[in-house]
Amino acid sequence: MNSIEVLSRKIESLADGLPPTTIMEVCGTHTHAIRRYGVRQLLPKQVRLVSGPGCPVCVTAQEDVARALALARLPNVTLFCFGDMMRVPCGTASLSSLRADGADVRICVSPMDAFEFAREHPLREVVWFGVGFETTTPHTAALIEAGIRSGVKNLSILCAHKTMPNALRALLGGETRVDALLCPGHVAAITGADAFAFLPEEYGISAAISGFEPEELLLAIFALLKMQASGTPKLVNAYPRVVNPAGNPAARSLVETYFEPCDALWRGLGEISSSGLSLRPAFAKWDAGARFSMEPVAAVPASGCRCGDVLRGRIEPNECALFGQACTPEQPLGACMVSSEGACAAYYQYEGAGI
Repeated sequence: MNSIEVLSRKIESLADGLPPTTIMEVCGTHTHAIRRYGVRQLLPKQVRLVSGPGCPVCVTAQEDVARALALARLPNVTLFCFGDMMRVPCGTASLSSLRADGADVRICVSPMDAFEFAREHPLREVVWFGVGFETTTPHTAALIEAGIRSGVKNLSILCAHKTMPNALRALLGGETRVDALLCPGHVAAITGADAFAFLPEEYGISAAISGFEPEELLLAIFALLKMQASGTPKLVNAYPRVVNPAGNPAARSLVETYFEPCDALWRGLGEISSSGLSLRPAFAKWDAGARFSMEPVAAVPASGCRCGDVLRGRIEPNECALFGQACTPEQPLGACMVSSEGACAAYYQYEGAGI
């Protein structure tokens, strides 16, 4: 009997004595891994997994996407972004459609690609569209540091970075009702496990930091169910090979040098206090919004799209009337169907349009 079978049987035995239990996987990579490996099918029926606001592309507000589109339309601007952002729809346009129409929008695997391009093309204005949680923010901070050290003048940042803890506070303090949380291993590798200690302390909810292999996910779920059975919520680090209590002090220090907390808009969650990051006043000249004197941009999601409800764990993707019909990976109407970490895309890829 392999380790997956052993864990599955232990979970089934433990769950027999528990009421129905809903566990939210916060991380988009967890959502993808759970569907890819068929983890849901290994769990007893009384254990339900729901997705949360852990896909950075999905939670990027429509207004931030609209700002990126506005910058990409400007003459003499080259906009760099991660590939998943290209196809996020905003009205009838996306960064991908603008590129098809001639805008200079470029996909990169690292923000440093934008730095190298800016250094090689000093007459062009280069903008990095910074999206992501604590895992990717240090890379944007490193980009700013490289620009300062090299004296590059034609580089700026459109910052849509977000931080996880206050989003979870907003989620748990609202209408979302879950019994336990699978916390994001990638984020915790930077922040440290202790960043999630507030979950049992403030909300009395069990939490487990998990890796991304099926054994790691099942081990974390088993730990959560054991806490449910004991009635003693705690934070368990079930990913100790990567995550320690303090995280990565060097990465956190780099971010704190250039960024400070700010209120931020989240798709599906609205504005959440101190859940975003903005450049500190000393580095304001690196802010693309200030450099190009951008005004706030209004944007409306596609009619009928329930991406926001999926991100709050209120519904599963197939409960949206558009899922697999008007909204598919080839023709996405919502961000949750675009990103590989999006719940709708993961459901569609691994469980089919007719689930």
